[in-house]
Amino acid sequence: MFQALSSDAVTHGIQLAVAPVFFLTAVAGMIGAVAGRLGRIIDRARLVEERAHSTADAALLARAHTELSELRMRGRLANGCIALLTLCAFLIGLTIIVLFLGETTMLESSRLAVFGFLSGVVSFLLALTCFLVETVIATRLLHFHLPPQT
Repeated sequence: MFQALSSDAVTHGIQLAVAPVFFLTAVAGMIGAVAGRLGRIIDRARLVEERAHSTADAALLARAHTELSELRMRGRLANGCIALLTLCAFLIGLTIIVLFLGETTMLESSRLAVFGFLSGVVSFLLALTCFLVETVIATRLLHFHLPPQT
Protein backbone atom coordinates (compact mmCIF):
# COMPACT_ATOMS: atom_id res chain seq x y z
CA MET A 1 0.00 0.00 0.00
CA PHE A 2 2.60 2.56 1.05
CA GLN A 3 5.67 3.12 -1.02
CA ALA A 4 8.91 4.67 0.12
CA LEU A 5 8.41 8.41 0.17
CA SER A 6 10.76 10.32 -2.05
CA SER A 7 11.25 14.01 -1.55
CA ASP A 8 10.12 14.56 -5.16
CA ALA A 9 6.82 12.78 -4.52
CA VAL A 10 6.19 14.74 -1.34
CA THR A 11 7.09 18.02 -3.05
CA HIS A 12 4.81 17.26 -5.99
CA GLY A 13 2.02 16.20 -3.60
CA ILE A 14 2.30 19.49 -1.77
CA GLN A 15 2.26 21.40 -5.06
CA LEU A 16 -0.91 19.59 -6.13
CA ALA A 17 -2.56 20.24 -2.79
CA VAL A 18 -1.72 23.96 -2.67
CA ALA A 19 -4.00 25.02 -5.55
CA PRO A 20 -7.24 24.06 -3.77
CA VAL A 21 -6.01 25.91 -0.67
CA PHE A 22 -6.55 29.19 -2.53
CA PHE A 23 -10.15 28.11 -3.08
CA LEU A 24 -10.44 27.45 0.66
CA THR A 25 -9.31 31.02 1.29
CA ALA A 26 -12.12 32.35 -0.90
CA VAL A 27 -14.63 30.11 0.86
CA ALA A 28 -13.46 31.32 4.28
CA GLY A 29 -13.87 34.93 3.16
CA MET A 30 -17.39 34.21 1.92
CA ILE A 31 -18.30 32.52 5.21
CA GLY A 32 -17.15 35.63 7.07
CA ALA A 33 -19.17 37.93 4.82
CA VAL A 34 -22.34 35.84 5.04
CA ALA A 35 -21.98 35.40 8.82
CA GLY A 36 -21.78 39.19 9.11
CA ARG A 37 -24.96 39.56 7.05
CA LEU A 38 -26.68 36.93 9.20
CA GLY A 39 -25.75 38.88 12.33
CA ARG A 40 -27.29 42.02 10.86
CA ILE A 41 -30.45 40.13 9.92
CA ILE A 42 -30.77 38.85 13.49
CA ASP A 43 -30.18 42.32 14.95
CA ARG A 44 -32.78 43.85 12.65
CA ALA A 45 -35.32 41.13 13.50
CA ARG A 46 -34.86 41.80 17.22
CA LEU A 47 -35.37 45.53 16.67
CA VAL A 48 -38.52 45.00 14.60
CA GLU A 49 -39.89 42.58 17.23
CA GLU A 50 -39.26 45.12 20.01
CA ARG A 51 -41.04 47.84 18.06
CA ALA A 52 -43.95 45.53 17.26
CA HIS A 53 -44.38 44.63 20.94
CA SER A 54 -44.43 48.27 21.97
CA THR A 55 -47.07 49.51 19.51
CA ALA A 56 -50.78 49.10 19.12
CA ASP A 57 -50.90 50.65 15.63
CA ALA A 58 -52.35 48.04 13.25
CA ALA A 59 -50.48 49.43 10.24
CA LEU A 60 -47.13 49.25 12.06
CA LEU A 61 -47.88 45.70 13.22
CA ALA A 62 -48.72 44.63 9.68
CA ARG A 63 -45.46 46.13 8.36
CA ALA A 64 -43.55 44.45 11.20
CA HIS A 65 -45.04 41.05 10.35
CA THR A 66 -44.17 41.53 6.68
CA GLU A 67 -40.62 42.59 7.44
CA LEU A 68 -40.11 39.76 9.94
CA SER A 69 -41.32 37.28 7.33
CA GLU A 70 -38.79 38.59 4.82
CA LEU A 71 -36.05 38.66 7.46
CA ARG A 72 -36.85 35.02 8.26
CA MET A 73 -36.44 34.14 4.58
CA ARG A 74 -33.15 36.06 4.40
CA GLY A 75 -31.93 34.28 7.54
CA ARG A 76 -32.75 30.90 6.06
CA LEU A 77 -30.93 31.78 2.85
CA ALA A 78 -27.88 32.98 4.81
CA ASN A 79 -27.91 29.79 6.90
CA GLY A 80 -28.19 27.69 3.74
CA CYS A 81 -25.34 29.65 2.20
CA ILE A 82 -23.12 29.05 5.24
CA ALA A 83 -24.01 25.34 5.22
CA LEU A 84 -23.14 25.04 1.52
CA LEU A 85 -19.88 26.95 2.01
CA THR A 86 -18.97 24.69 4.93
CA LEU A 87 -19.72 21.63 2.79
CA CYS A 88 -17.59 23.15 0.04
CA ALA A 89 -14.68 23.68 2.43
CA PHE A 90 -15.03 20.10 3.70
CA LEU A 91 -15.03 18.71 0.15
CA ILE A 92 -12.03 20.80 -0.86
CA GLY A 93 -10.21 19.66 2.28
CA LEU A 94 -10.90 16.05 1.36
CA THR A 95 -9.69 16.76 -2.16
CA ILE A 96 -6.41 18.08 -0.77
CA ILE A 97 -5.99 14.94 1.34
CA VAL A 98 -6.82 12.66 -1.59
CA LEU A 99 -4.42 14.50 -3.91
CA PHE A 100 -1.61 14.28 -1.39
CA LEU A 101 -2.25 10.60 -0.62
CA GLY A 102 -2.51 9.81 -4.32
CA GLU A 103 0.86 11.36 -4.92
CA THR A 104 2.64 9.78 -1.97
CA THR A 105 1.03 6.31 -1.95
CA MET A 106 -0.22 3.78 -4.48
CA LEU A 107 -3.79 4.98 -3.95
CA GLU A 108 -5.58 5.57 -7.26
CA SER A 109 -7.12 8.91 -6.39
CA SER A 110 -7.73 10.82 -9.61
CA ARG A 111 -11.47 10.08 -9.78
CA LEU A 112 -11.95 10.80 -6.09
CA ALA A 113 -10.07 14.08 -6.44
CA VAL A 114 -12.12 15.14 -9.46
CA PHE A 115 -15.38 14.19 -7.74
CA GLY A 116 -14.44 16.00 -4.53
CA PHE A 117 -13.28 19.14 -6.30
CA LEU A 118 -16.26 19.35 -8.65
CA SER A 119 -18.67 18.68 -5.78
CA GLY A 120 -17.01 21.51 -3.88
CA VAL A 121 -17.36 23.85 -6.84
CA VAL A 122 -21.04 22.95 -7.25
CA SER A 123 -21.57 23.57 -3.54
CA PHE A 124 -19.82 26.95 -3.89
CA LEU A 125 -22.01 27.90 -6.85
CA LEU A 126 -25.16 26.97 -4.94
CA ALA A 127 -23.94 29.07 -2.01
CA LEU A 128 -23.38 32.01 -4.36
CA THR A 129 -26.93 31.56 -5.63
CA CYS A 130 -28.26 31.72 -2.05
CA PHE A 131 -26.13 34.82 -1.45
CA LEU A 132 -27.48 36.49 -4.60
CA VAL A 133 -31.10 35.75 -3.70
CA GLU A 134 -30.56 37.03 -0.15
CA THR A 135 -29.03 40.28 -1.38
CA VAL A 136 -31.83 40.78 -3.92
CA ILE A 137 -34.40 40.36 -1.14
CA ALA A 138 -32.42 42.75 1.08
CA THR A 139 -32.29 45.47 -1.57
CA ARG A 140 -35.96 44.99 -2.35
CA LEU A 141 -36.68 45.75 1.30
CA LEU A 142 -35.03 49.16 1.13
CA HIS A 143 -37.56 51.84 1.96
CA PHE A 144 -36.32 55.35 2.14
CA HIS A 145 -38.81 57.49 4.02
CA LEU A 146 -37.95 61.05 3.16
CA PRO A 147 -40.21 63.97 3.89
CA PRO A 148 -41.83 65.45 0.79
CA GLN A 149 -39.93 68.23 -0.91
CA THR A 150 -41.36 71.70 -0.43
